[in-house]
Formats: sequence, C-alpha cells, structure tokens
Amino acid sequence: MTMSSVYEQTNLKDNTHIARKMLNASATTWFLTAVFGQWFFAYYIMIFYGGNAIKGDWATWSNRMIHGIIEGDMIGNIAVLIHISLAFVISFFGPLQFIPQIRNNYPAFHRFNGRMYIMTSLIISVAAIYSIWSREVIIGGFIGQIATSFDGVLIIICAIMTVRFAMARKIAIHRRWALRLFIVVSGVWFFRVIRGFWMFVNDGSSPGTNRDLTGPFDIILNFAGYLVPLLILECYLHIRDNGKPTGKYTMAGIIFVLAGAMAIGIYSAAHIFWLPSL
Repeated sequence: MTMSSVYEQTNLKDNTHIARKMLNASATTWFLTAVFGQWFFAYYIMIFYGGNAIKGDWATWSNRMIHGIIEGDMIGNIAVLIHISLAFVISFFGPLQFIPQIRNNYPAFHRFNGRMYIMTSLIISVAAIYSIWSREVIIGGFIGQIATSFDGVLIIICAIMTVRFAMARKIAIHRRWALRLFIVVSGVWFFRVIRGFWMFVNDGSSPGTNRDLTGPFDIILNFAGYLVPLLILECYLHIRDNGKPTGKYTMAGIIFVLAGAMAIGIYSAAHIFWLPSL
C-alpha cells in the first residue's frame, strides 16, 4: 500500500467520523428544541386546563377546544378529560424515553416510563378518535376528521410495533419504531408549531386559513403536521445508517435548519396560542 493510498483512507475515515458527528449534533439540537417546546406545552396544559378544571370553569375549556365539555354527553366528556389529562403525561414524560443518559443509567425507570408511554399513546388515540366521530363537526370538517383519525391509527400501529420488537429483544428495530411513535404522537403539537411558524413568516396572518379551519392551508396541515416530520425521520434514519459523508452533511444541514424553524414556531405558537391564556 502506497503512502498516498494510506493518506486517502485516513482522510476518508476522518471525513466519515466528522460527518457522523455533525449528523448526531443536528439530531440532538432538534430533539432538545422539541423537548423544550413539548415541556412548555405540557406546562400550558397543566396551568390552563388543570387550573380551570379545579375552578370548575368548563366553559373556558370549550372555548379553546374543537370538542369541549358538552352538557349531557357523559361518555364524550370523559373521553375529553382523558385526552387532556394524558396529553400532559405524554408531552412531559414521553421525551424522557429518548434521552440516552436516562435509558442507560436508569433502566428500571426507562422500562416503567416506556410502558406508561405506550399505554398513554393507545388510550389517548382511542379517546381522540371516539370524540371526533361521536360528536358534530365544529371545525376542521370531514377532512380534518380523516386526518386526525389517520394519525390516531398510526399511533396505535407504531405503539404495537414498538412493544413487539422490545419483547423480541430486537432493540435497534424497537428504537426505530419508538422514534416513529414519538413523531406521530406529537402530531397535535406539530400542528400548532407549524401554524405558529406560518403566522410568524406572514406577520401574524395565516394565508389559506378560515374560521372553520377548512382552508387549503388547513387541509394540507392536517396531514402534513405528522406525515412530513415522519418522512424527515425516515430520511434521517436511512442516511444515518447507510448514507455517505456527503449525504450526512446534507442531512445535518437540513435538520439544523428545521430545528431553527421549529424554535421560531414554538416561540410564535407560545405567544399566539398559549401565553395569552395563562
């Protein structure tokens, strides 16, 4: 082997190592940004919905929800209560499943929290689907019902697959399905963050939106709110495991940009949707 070939192989290894570190750094940046946003959302749920529930002010709930508390609809109201309560649990405790330091150093908590995460995902999905189809459509229309229900079905599928591969001790596949579950479970949160970003870049307005959330932008966002992040995750996983250094650098750049856009969306959503109610 010549000195030049040794030099080329060394450069290739260094480039591959740097590309992998860049991709990992971008994924970590995106995840930490998402965790902050989800924990803030959990705080909003606790203060706004929890606070008004303690005061017995259910009308305030209804003013902020598509399907709120309806007098005489006991089963539907129970479904709404379950959905809101578990939304806090899943927004706060869910991200803890994906922190390596917790997973490696506290395996008992990781297993307990994982079981709770799976059960919460399943219950919240079934409750949401029931609420959507058992009540009159107020906003979002039929397309909104379909989009939200499809997200719920994806959550159920991802939850089942996550458990299946955990029980089979196929940990690498288990973690991939757990990441997919995290994305589709976060669909409602992504919906608000993307809308917040859209309003930020349009100076507070929301082109393509109407009062019933059946405008062209609303219809697209109903599906894109979870399908686009899911597609990006699949691209990331493929490039992480099979991509060349150039692809990893490119993916890292895209994820860094998306993390910045998400931070803007969180900031905007907080100021438009969440902080005014606290």
